[in-house]
Amino acid sequence: MGLRERKKAGTRAALSWAALRLAAERGLDNVKVEDIAEAAGVSPRTFNNYFSSKGEAIATHHLDRCLRIAEALRERPAEPLWDAITHAVLPQFEPGTAVADQPAPDPAKWTAGVRTVLDEPAVQGELLRAGARAEAEIAAAVADRTGTDPEQDLYPHLVASAVMAAINTAMAHHLRTDPPVPASRLLTDALACIAAGLPAP
Repeated sequence: MGLRERKKAGTRAALSWAALRLAAERGLDNVKVEDIAEAAGVSPRTFNNYFSSKGEAIATHHLDRCLRIAEALRERPAEPLWDAITHAVLPQFEPGTAVADQPAPDPAKWTAGVRTVLDEPAVQGELLRAGARAEAEIAAAVADRTGTDPEQDLYPHLVASAVMAAINTAMAHHLRTDPPVPASRLLTDALACIAAGLPAP
């Protein structure tokens, strides 16, 4: 990735984080595009160059993380499929790599705020859209590893759907537990459970 691409990716990430942070603190309806842009150190016009809505900005971190999973899966060496998937997924949820791991003044208040944001219909719709795109990319990566055809075979889509289900379920459980169970531990358990019942063809 060149300097220009890295700068754009950094701006995109900063806007996404600012959108979630402010929405978690104030409530989504109490945050304006101008507030998000100011928090990220850019103009409102720049926000509109990257995102069509606050919901899309918030969902972008989830999308980018899942797209990195597909990329990491393609880069894994030859190994059992679910080992490769686990090694591709877990680094994306290590401390410091997830929006939810960013420092918050009051962790309990932060978690409650994130739960409220994720309950917003506008955010849920964008998360579904992001998840569908990410799932297609993961399915393509699984097809590459298993010699299957994503246009004809069910298997890569079934695996990708299971991976996304594991991620979504683990993150939801992370947010509802008190104190929160680490996402990486939940994902390790979830992927191991799926791997035990969904062998490679």
